[in-house]
Amino acid sequence: MAELNIDIVTPGGKVFSGEIRSCTAPGADGEFCILKNHTALLSALSIGIIKIEMADGKKMLATSGGFLEVLNNRISVMVETAEWAEQIDVERAKAAAERARKRMEQKQDIDIPRAKLALARALNRLKVSSHS
Repeated sequence: MAELNIDIVTPGGKVFSGEIRSCTAPGADGEFCILKNHTALLSALSIGIIKIEMADGKKMLATSGGFLEVLNNRISVMVETAEWAEQIDVERAKAAAERARKRMEQKQDIDIPRAKLALARALNRLKVSSHS
């Protein structure tokens, strides 16, 4: 019987590769789960959490968006960033969230959509770090 495998890469290199039981990802239109023998799929990913269930437990990654492809029991995930819960620098994420909030309060000479994305990324990292 075919196994389900995943490769997660960022511009900095491979983050994870291995056999898994399932993967839950933050799709652009909502969260979805991939199990063995899933139909072929290509999806945009948004800022959120990638949850991976393996034989020895579950792991979570904070991600800031990218793409996911499923083909023949292989999941390929290409994301801008991916951080394991235990690797997140909580103080850095809190500082980033505070900077983004302050930028949005100024409302002058500021790129509000960019500040909102920065805030969403920081809050996502904090959420994931609470599960380490």
